[in-house]
Amino acid sequence: MSYLISLGAGLVVGLLYYFSRVQSPAPPLVALIGLLGMVIGEHAVPFVQAQWQTAQTSQSSAASANTAAVKADSASGTQP
Repeated sequence: MSYLISLGAGLVVGLLYYFSRVQSPAPPLVALIGLLGMVIGEHAVPFVQAQWQTAQTSQSSAASANTAAVKADSASGTQP
């Protein structure tokens, strides 16, 4: 559904440019590169957030495992 809304908005803006006899504000190649940057940026934020959460989860689980190992060693009477 969002694709149809996006397509419709683009068509409306294109028609407005045509009827007002105004050229596109950017050459087509520049506009496409800008759109590509927008798409990459849109997907980059969730990707980086997922990587950040994965790194934090692995660090916290490693710290928990280390703490458990130290407690087990101290309970058995051995020192590291």
